[in-house]
Amino acid sequence: MWINEYIAARSGEKEESVIGRVGAVQNGRVDVSATRGYHHVPLILPEGVVSIPRRGAGTVVVQSSGGAVCPGVIIQPPSNLEPGELMLRSAGGASIVLKNDGRVLINGREVQ
Repeated sequence: MWINEYIAARSGEKEESVIGRVGAVQNGRVDVSATRGYHHVPLILPEGVVSIPRRGAGTVVVQSSGGAVCPGVIIQPPSNLEPGELMLRSAGGASIVLKNDGRVLINGREVQ
């Protein structure tokens, strides 16, 4: 996993990553059930993106010399999303899609 390799290269140590499920979420930190329990793990997202994962979502915990972090949740992209396109989607079903051809779709409808 590239994130594991990046952390290992920066710290000079072999780091561990595990797959688990999101439990409680509070103040930008998550509890994750994996091979063991991880509590109050910082959630790491790209600058400008704010998201609260739903309970039960699949996730990855990466262990580093600075402690464990959660780089996001495991998703199944929709079949109509092409490589290079971006979708923002809420648990309630609202979505914004940026298409490769420049179109913007909000809840499936093209906007100008």
